[in-house]
Amino acid sequence: MNKDSLKSKTFNGMKWALLDNLANSGVTFLVGLVLANKLSPVEFGILGLITIFINLSITIIDGGFATALIRKPDASEDDYNTVFYVNILVSGILMALLCLTSGLIANFFTQPVLAQVLPVMSIILLFNASSLIQKTRLVKRLDFRSQAYVSLVSSVVSGAIGIGIAYKGGGIWSLAVQQISRQFLMMVGLWIANQWIPSLRFSAKSFRELFGFGSKILVANVINTLYKDMFLAVIGKMYTTRDLGYYKGADQFNIIFGNNLGQIVKRVSLSSLSQVQNEEERFRHSYRKMTLYIGILNFAAVFGLAAIAKPLIVTLIGEKWLPSVYLLQIMSLYAAIYPLHQLNLNILSVRKRSDLLLKLEIVKKILFVPVIAVGFFFEMQFMIWAAVVYYYVEFFVNNWYTESLIGYGSWKQIKDLCPVYLVSLLISVGVWLLTLTSLPYLLMIPLQITFAVLLYGMIYTAIGQPEFTEIKTYCLSKVMQR
Repeated sequence: MNKDSLKSKTFNGMKWALLDNLANSGVTFLVGLVLANKLSPVEFGILGLITIFINLSITIIDGGFATALIRKPDASEDDYNTVFYVNILVSGILMALLCLTSGLIANFFTQPVLAQVLPVMSIILLFNASSLIQKTRLVKRLDFRSQAYVSLVSSVVSGAIGIGIAYKGGGIWSLAVQQISRQFLMMVGLWIANQWIPSLRFSAKSFRELFGFGSKILVANVINTLYKDMFLAVIGKMYTTRDLGYYKGADQFNIIFGNNLGQIVKRVSLSSLSQVQNEEERFRHSYRKMTLYIGILNFAAVFGLAAIAKPLIVTLIGEKWLPSVYLLQIMSLYAAIYPLHQLNLNILSVRKRSDLLLKLEIVKKILFVPVIAVGFFFEMQFMIWAAVVYYYVEFFVNNWYTESLIGYGSWKQIKDLCPVYLVSLLISVGVWLLTLTSLPYLLMIPLQITFAVLLYGMIYTAIGQPEFTEIKTYCLSKVMQR
């Protein structure tokens, strides 16, 4: 594949992956705004506790197989069938386990409703497991367009269902049914989009080969999920469910850009970089370009969101969510670099170094222990500040092997990204200063956004940032085509 073709496929993949994530979380975000106006932070906190166990279970079901299949250029039908049946089996076991332990979980968090809701929501595991292969095959083809359409329909329909139940007084069940129906519709849509039908074949050889690579990714992902969700568990246990609700409210805004772009980068870069993994110079060039594209887009979006956090949150979900404003502004500092973590870790997957990936996760989680410790002795915002420090340390840890593998480590990345980071930070401070005026929030928000867009265009044009020019040219060409 030539250089221009790879760039085109990467841009196109990122475009549709972005639309997919906007459909998946953007529409869900809008639905969440409606539900946040109707429900209380407590109910969102309860959903946050349930998410801990659902997320961990989904990570185990994946087993690292999806990454192994995407990484394998000649994946066979035996490979796909074997992984499909393993996923179904593991999902069934985990569903049974959640049902049996739901009472104990409810007692631990002193939330009796968990014993009722968690077993019902465990059906999500089966829906997810049965659609993993369909999604993996689409990712291997860089077909994010089909996924975007499926996500859009699933999110809109399930959102309407959740809102309807909320306005009927369904409380926490409106959130639960929304999540379940979205995953069910996603499953159906992905089966229709891919049209792959499993056959009754299981290969022990395929399992050993894929699990040999994927098992290390599985352990790394489980460790990562455990520690990430331990953050939620500490908030839910040491503080109040309402505090957890405020955290989830802030995180609902935070995932719009940082987390979403991180997932896009993870999906697109793994496929794109795998196609040039044997061409050292092109590989390094493509990686550097992706790093700068991510920095330009994500720094601007995340810091901009922090700058308009107060008028935005008050306008959209009301003053009862004001405690979420400060939390969101702190989160923006680590959301800014989250996609870079995903890109750096994908290098190890592409280079078949899942062993190094596992070692890195173990080291990072040892470093994460002080963050959790802060949560036991100090207020919630101090734990989030400790997480900010951790994520910047993690940036250097993730790049420990990047320098030796491709010759583009931490300091070279910082040198490239520093101007972009500072420009974004300074512009967001200028935008935030507008919140100190007495302007009505409905007028202030569009004024802030317009001000930021104009400044970015002027500054990047003045300094001659080539990657910004490439992004602008690509976007304008797509607009002209339309």
